[in-house]
Amino acid sequence: MVNEDRELMAHLMRRAGFGASRDELDALVEQGYDETVEKLLDVGTPHRMSDNLIRRYHSEYSGMMGNQAAGGNWLYRMVSTDTPLREKIGLMWHGMFATGYSKLANGKVLHDQIRMFEREGMGDFKTLLLELSKDPAMIVWLDNCENHNGAINENFGRELLELFSMGTGNY
Repeated sequence: MVNEDRELMAHLMRRAGFGASRDELDALVEQGYDETVEKLLDVGTPHRMSDNLIRRYHSEYSGMMGNQAAGGNWLYRMVSTDTPLREKIGLMWHGMFATGYSKLANGKVLHDQIRMFEREGMGDFKTLLLELSKDPAMIVWLDNCENHNGAINENFGRELLELFSMGTGNY
């Protein structure tokens, strides 16, 4: 029975996070499935590896310097978090709403966007879309910064409404 419980808990931790060690799984089995799920869903304030550790060993990651700094910072946070579901939600929404380094030269805006996905990602979709419409990474990614009086760029509105919310043919 303990082995089945451990397998079930391992499955949960892979789906709602990034896995768990055998010792962590044993502790979670002892805690119980329902309580573990409740703790996973409590995505309040994340408890993460101290930024001091990131600064000490990889200062470029904490300062968002260089083209891989934001990704490195995020990776550190994903592997060290006490709120894995929050990180997994950020990863899922980042995969849905396409932004990336290829067009955004500033990793800090991507970092801030992922933090927004983590904050808003399990809430109301309307709120998430409103936050996304004000997000600097998405504004640059969808060329909204190129809108001018008399020269409207419809890429932002079309993609936000057609691809991300209302569906093809509804814009």
